[in-house]
Amino acid sequence: MDNAFGALLKSWRDQRHMSQLDLGLTANVSARHISFLETGRSKPSRSMVLMLGDVLDVPRASRNALLNAAGFAPAYESRDWRADDMASVRDAVDWTMQRHDPYPAFVIDRHWVLIKANRSASALLGGLDIVEGRSLLDFMTNADITKALFENWHEVMHHMLARLRTESLHLGGDAILDAAAEKLTLALGGQISAPTGTLAAVIPARYRAGDITLSLFSTIAQFGTAEDIALADLKIEMLFPADQATRDRLRAMFGDDDERTPS
Repeated sequence: MDNAFGALLKSWRDQRHMSQLDLGLTANVSARHISFLETGRSKPSRSMVLMLGDVLDVPRASRNALLNAAGFAPAYESRDWRADDMASVRDAVDWTMQRHDPYPAFVIDRHWVLIKANRSASALLGGLDIVEGRSLLDFMTNADITKALFENWHEVMHHMLARLRTESLHLGGDAILDAAAEKLTLALGGQISAPTGTLAAVIPARYRAGDITLSLFSTIAQFGTAEDIALADLKIEMLFPADQATRDRLRAMFGDDDERTPS
C-alpha cells in the first residue's frame, strides 16, 4: 500500500527532532494518531495536512508535496516578483530599502540570487560585478575574491557557513545551499573551530573598499504572513555601520541619513 504521505511526515518530524508525542501534543492530536498517519493506518484530511505542515514549519513548496502525497491539490502558488498581485509587496520593499539608504540593503531569494538592491548596495555590489539576477553564493564561495575583500575573512566565512547550513536544514535539505556550504568548508581547510572567550554583541564584516574599510553588520527581514512559495523565501538584508567611521563614510558616499535616523 502506498504510504508516501506517512514517509514524508516522518521525515519532516525527524528533521525537526520531534517525537510522535511531541508532534501530537503541539498539534493537539494523539501520538497514536500520528503513528497511524505515518504507518498508513489512517488517512489525513486536507486540513490535517496543512496543520501538521504548519506545526513542523515545513516550507510551502514541501507542504504542497505533503498535500500531493495525501491525494490533495496544492495549496500554495509561486508568483513572479513582477506579477500584478505582488505590487503591494514590491512597494513595501522599495519603501524599506529607499529609507535604508545611505546604508546598503538588498533582496535575495532562497538561493541568494539578487532580486533588488537599493542605491548604496547597487554601487557597492556593482563594483564587484554583482548585479540583479546573479547569485551572491557564486561570489561568497570564491575564496580568492573574499580573502581580498574581507579583513576578517575567517570570522565572516564561519558565520556564512553556519547560515547556509541553517537555511538548508530549514528547507529539509537544499542541494545548492549544501554545495555552497561544502565549498566553504573546503576553503576553510575543513577546520571549523569554535570561538573562544567572551564574544562581542555582533560580529561585523570588515569590507575593504579601495583604501578604506567599511565595518558592517546585517539584519534580515522576511514576510511574516507570506503564503506564496517564492515570497516566503525572500529575504531583505539590511546592512548597518558597526562604527562611526563607517557611518561617516557611507553618509559621505551616498548621502546624509539625519532625516531618517530616529532620535
